Amino acid sequence: MDTFISYLKADWVSRPRWMNPIFYFCLYMAFVYMPFDLFFKPLATDHEIWFGVALTGWLAKATEPVHWIIYAAGAYGFWKMKAWMWPWAAVYAAQVVIAMFVWNLINEHGQGIVAGAVTAALFAVPMVALWRAKTSFRTGSGDRAAAANQDPN
Repeated sequence: MDTFISYLKADWVSRPRWMNPIFYFCLYMAFVYMPFDLFFKPLATDHEIWFGVALTGWLAKATEPVHWIIYAAGAYGFWKMKAWMWPWAAVYAAQVVIAMFVWNLINEHGQGIVAGAVTAALFAVPMVALWRAKTSFRTGSGDRAAAANQDPN
């Protein structure tokens, strides 16, 4: 158990603290939500959003594997802090910013331009942070092993 706790502590400090929730979100999406969405969610209630445009039915099902790959790649990339995550994490986050704005404008459940602008601005914060985090991403995982063997005190 101590080894597992040490690993978790080392993992937590292997990326900037603000990046950890994004990593854990990617893990959740890749290993919990997307498998449920693809294999168990009924076709009639299936939705996927791309650039603010809601896809439903078979179109949603057809694009779910793309989202699954994105989240799985994000989980792996944040876990290992892979260099290829920059700029792609920020690019995907930009797509989310656009989607938040557009969805509020064109969707029947959207709240209009003000809500779209506010929501987009909120999601722009991690987008900008990811864009500015180039030096946080690296290629190997040797740093993780070294961090796991260090005494945190």
